[in-house]
Amino acid sequence: MTDFFREVDEDYRRDRLLQIWTKYQSLFIAAAVVIVAATAGWRIYQHFSTKAAEAAGAQYEAALQLSVDGKSAEAQAAFEQLARTGPKGYATLARLRAADEIAGRDPAAAASAFDALVADANYPQAFKDMAQTRAAILRVDSDDPKAFEQKYGALAGANFTYRDTIRELLALAAFRREDLDGAGRWLDMIIADPRAPSALRQRAEAFLGLVQAGKAPPPLAPAETAPPLTAPPAAPAATAAPPAAEAPEKTPAAPPAADAPASEAAPEKAPADSPAPAENAPAEQAPAK
Repeated sequence: MTDFFREVDEDYRRDRLLQIWTKYQSLFIAAAVVIVAATAGWRIYQHFSTKAAEAAGAQYEAALQLSVDGKSAEAQAAFEQLARTGPKGYATLARLRAADEIAGRDPAAAASAFDALVADANYPQAFKDMAQTRAAILRVDSDDPKAFEQKYGALAGANFTYRDTIRELLALAAFRREDLDGAGRWLDMIIADPRAPSALRQRAEAFLGLVQAGKAPPPLAPAETAPPLTAPPAAPAATAAPPAAEAPEKTPAAPPAADAPASEAAPEKAPADSPAPAENAPAEQAPAK
């Protein structure tokens, strides 16, 4: 009896499934086709996206190489072409780099190009911040200092990504109009910011020393340009006349040991080929004690 009920139940289920399949088989087949087609389409999209990214990467590297080779106009054209035809990520980078290439030839035009990126509603905010900072760097030495502070002072707040760079530029603008107190305030903000880069903080400390001394730095990042101006002349003098090389040549003309100080008598008693005349110094000083 139990087997009979089991067989009836199985037959009922089989008939029920057959009815469902007969009624909805077209929907099941369509769903299966859609799933297979979607999977295949996604794979094809990934394949072509990868190929496009690889091609854009090669194009971007070629444009960078043109920039390194000093072919600024050609590099700008290559970046602009990539900005028009490349994938979104590379196109975003290429637009910023194209404006950078203009800076070497026409800073004012480059600053305007960066402003255009900032005004583009579809341009990513992180890159807008970079564009604003680059435009400020290009304008700090050419714009009126007061107008520069009014234009970029709002970016010195805590929410701007490159706030400390903007603060340094504002300090330079204050230097240009001889507002040492204002420059000191901007530099103090950099030094007090725990998230400021260490190199920028050290440069701000050096600038602040000039402020406290009442001196304005030279234009265009004086902390970075001053050392190269003085280091090259000093280097040959140091290498051409080392003290150790002159000591053996001057010993024949040196005054007698009795008239010379202890520091000069030591080389007189040292052998000509001795590299360290200071070793004989204790023997000279012993009789004096």
